[in-house]
Amino acid sequence: MEDKKANIIAASAVIALIILIILARVSLKLSRTFFLITGADIAVILAVFSCVIIRRRYNRRRKLLETRLVSEGRELRIEYSFLRKVAGVPIKFRSKELEDATDNFQALLGKGASASVFKGILTDGTSVAVKRIESGEERGEKEFKSEVAAIASVQHVNLVRLLGYCIAPAPGGPRYLVYEFIPNGSLDHWIFTRKSGNRLGGCLSWDLRYRVAIDVARALSYLHQDCRSRILHLDVKPENILLDENYRAIVADFGLSKLMHKDESRVVTNIRGTRGYLAPEWLLERGVSEKCDIYSYGMVLLEIIGGRRNVCLVEHGNDNSKKKWEYFPKIVNEKLKEGKLMEIVDHRLVEGGGIDERQMRRLVYVAFWCIQESSRLRPSMARVVEMLEGRVAVEVPPDTQMIIVDLLSIDEDQQPEGNHERKRTAKLVSPTDRNVPTSSIGSYSMSVVSGR
Repeated sequence: MEDKKANIIAASAVIALIILIILARVSLKLSRTFFLITGADIAVILAVFSCVIIRRRYNRRRKLLETRLVSEGRELRIEYSFLRKVAGVPIKFRSKELEDATDNFQALLGKGASASVFKGILTDGTSVAVKRIESGEERGEKEFKSEVAAIASVQHVNLVRLLGYCIAPAPGGPRYLVYEFIPNGSLDHWIFTRKSGNRLGGCLSWDLRYRVAIDVARALSYLHQDCRSRILHLDVKPENILLDENYRAIVADFGLSKLMHKDESRVVTNIRGTRGYLAPEWLLERGVSEKCDIYSYGMVLLEIIGGRRNVCLVEHGNDNSKKKWEYFPKIVNEKLKEGKLMEIVDHRLVEGGGIDERQMRRLVYVAFWCIQESSRLRPSMARVVEMLEGRVAVEVPPDTQMIIVDLLSIDEDQQPEGNHERKRTAKLVSPTDRNVPTSSIGSYSMSVVSGR
């Protein structure tokens, strides 16, 4: 627009000067004044033409330079994006990109307390899982920060890869985490009875279950020992273990994770997590450590073996008053003493055959080592990997008291109203924990019976 305006002004000036020369010739004829005016006008016309030519050449060079810079800039952005992907550094996405990738968040993969996960496809064809965290709540904000801090810089074949993130421009709006898409869903669909309407799922073979156990152990060992800061997952359960196209385990969902310095032994944090996987010391408000992940891992091992939940409500007929909590680890412990371990294995695997009884016994032993009430008795995850891979012998684990069973076996209808809380507290405290404050026990009991 500026070039066009300048050309119009130049043309108008030249035309005006030519008209001036013509008028001077008519009125002054060939006088000396006429020649002075003509010479001055011609000089100005030549100056105008020179300016136009110089300006055009300058504009041409400027446009060529701009084109080259734009091209180089685009190449640099592509190269930078490629290097970030190779290095594993999360990319910042725009909200519109994620809306387009997920078709305005239509394909729901899963939903939690403060987040939902959607399937999407990026412009380059990459399949992703977009986790939308409702950051209006304080919990959602903490989950977003915890997850980014824990998973952004780690690289392991058995850990989910964070591709990018997005913070909504509107204050209090949702925040997004973009992960690689894992096609076979979560482990719970492959070890528990398949839910109706769920397209994914089935019965995972024994060999694949054993390999999943090793994969998860390797991932947790990496988080606990091989990162700059020790990373506690704090929510290890089948729903947070994904299976890729080759049924290799991928540990995901770091919304409850915690970072620990190498010189720290415990970190105090609020009780959060899932019933049936929380370590006793956390429930008794003694702080958390990597031993809490090890306890949760042991509980997951038992579920992998048995193909059932560790804590479930069993119905006896149609009478709701006869419903009771059943604790699978206690059943396994009894069968272990009786020498009937095959009776606790997933019946679908038993019917299909192909179970390695030595591997099964090894898994049971490792699981009971991991769920010891005393955290000092639990092995490190690196030691667990060695035991599962057969590099070290697995000794018979000590008998565990399973203090959580007392709470889950309480029949509230049979207790006097006035003694209900007192008996509950008395049952929870083991002989070695009589000095635990009653307030701690209250938190413990409420957490255990909370929903998934």
